[in-house]
Amino acid sequence: MTTLTGKDIFKAEEILLHGGLVAIPTETVYGLAANGLDNNAIAKIFEAKNRPFFDPLILHTHSIENAFSFFDKVHSDFVKLAEAFWPGSLTLVGPKKDFIPDLLTAGSPLVAVRIPNHPLSLKLLERLKFPLAAPSANPFGYVSPTSAQHVLDQLDNKIDYILDGGESLVGIESTIVGLQNNKLEVWRLGGISKEDIEKVLGYSIPLVLHQNSNPNAPGQLDKHYSPRKKITLIDLSNFDFDTIKSDFAWLGYGHIPKLPVNCKEVLNLSETGHTTEAAANLYSYIRRLDNSEKISEIFSTSLPSQGLGDAINDRLKRAASK
Repeated sequence: MTTLTGKDIFKAEEILLHGGLVAIPTETVYGLAANGLDNNAIAKIFEAKNRPFFDPLILHTHSIENAFSFFDKVHSDFVKLAEAFWPGSLTLVGPKKDFIPDLLTAGSPLVAVRIPNHPLSLKLLERLKFPLAAPSANPFGYVSPTSAQHVLDQLDNKIDYILDGGESLVGIESTIVGLQNNKLEVWRLGGISKEDIEKVLGYSIPLVLHQNSNPNAPGQLDKHYSPRKKITLIDLSNFDFDTIKSDFAWLGYGHIPKLPVNCKEVLNLSETGHTTEAAANLYSYIRRLDNSEKISEIFSTSLPSQGLGDAINDRLKRAASK
């Protein structure tokens, strides 16, 4: 039977209360949600996504007070960031309380928490007495979903309900800031730029992105967010498109270069060169090209290192990883 899709938060609530799985909309991407304090419900997320148990999950809740109740200690700068960016595309990772399941954190003493900025999911979270564990609602390693239809295409019959909140406005995952030796680090680039975070803090913080063997936070694996088709990143300043012999697609940004006749698809992340628009289009455009029968591979190039450009480049590099 096809997984039902709708806007009924009461139905979603009932399913979650009984340990089921509901895809929920957020401003970043759609999340696959379950009771974040119930080991059996959390295990269903890993099973539905085919996600390795060493990759931790993020807890979602509706208030700063609730979010901080999951931390054993709250760093003073977490308060500044929460007040500036929540609800929003920021995840904070700090030492967990003992009642937080080890399955959720992949055995780590740290827990990742955020407040999503989507009215439908916030209403749902306000009704629940527990936080929701909610990684992206897609098979592990594939392109994240930014619409209810994307979720249905990938997880039909594997989950109980899809709460349809329209298209995700940000389009890439949250930025993750974690604690290491009582100092803040950026562990994943995302919907809030590192520069904006540093403006609130008043100082710069290091970028520590990849941890393959035992990641502290989601999205730290080298290969991730990947389409089935091969995607290759090139340097436009010294690349000859005539060397490509297959039918291909160009995933561009801003100015589109002169392309040969075997380029069968062209999608522009942002014709006007705005990284926020590019981020919102990124996953849906990769998905569209991945499903195209006209092409066998995808070529793209890095965006300028400004705004959300670094976060988009991070996703493109991991999608292109062999």
